[in-house]
Amino acid sequence: MFAVIKTGGKQYRVAANDLLKIEKLEAKVGDIVEIGNVLAHGEGENVTFGAPFVDGAMVTAEVVEQGKNRTVIAFKKRRRQNSRRKIGHRQLLTTVRIAEILLGGAKPSKKAAAKPEAKAETKAEVAAEAKAEAAPKEPKAKKEAAPKAEAAAGEEAKPAPLFKAPKGEPDDLTVIKGIGPVAAKDLAEQGIVTFAQLAKLTDKDVAKIDEHMPFSADQIKDWREQAKELAKK
Repeated sequence: MFAVIKTGGKQYRVAANDLLKIEKLEAKVGDIVEIGNVLAHGEGENVTFGAPFVDGAMVTAEVVEQGKNRTVIAFKKRRRQNSRRKIGHRQLLTTVRIAEILLGGAKPSKKAAAKPEAKAETKAEVAAEAKAEAAPKEPKAKKEAAPKAEAAAGEEAKPAPLFKAPKGEPDDLTVIKGIGPVAAKDLAEQGIVTFAQLAKLTDKDVAKIDEHMPFSADQIKDWREQAKELAKK
């Protein structure tokens, strides 16, 4: 038996045990998802079509993996206007394995794996909690200092930027085509604030940025070429 389903604005012909990559679903690996938009189903030459969906039909699938598609580059250039723009996009994808094709309002037989339940508290744990509640309360000053200490620890745990920002006034990176206010802020957080820095990026630096930031290597190389011209001024 096969079915034609609609999800993420696209249509797919599926059968039991098929592996399928679809647009991202909000689910964890191992979860069972239900797809109720069944356009048609059939077996051999006997096919039933919906109007637009088949009543009571549903397809269930198990989430196998959450990932991304390959980078797609959109490039636009205006002739004799010294204008060009390049944007990269990576579509979020969910890999699923088709479990069942259900008809007539049937309910799925397979459910998501049960999550481990919290262990029951032992007598020793209960006694320890009671003792802690009975202990004298800490002074207010100590309580107020605790959140500040936690905040300081969180700041220390924050990862260091990829590059060291130079001293002096930063350049307006939004002058570079393809860098908007959000991208400029992301670059500044990683220590890139001047045209000269962008112009001096090595291929190894480009690979590092591609790995840790939401920019493709082609985007960064394009910005590097533009920065070389701006750094000369």
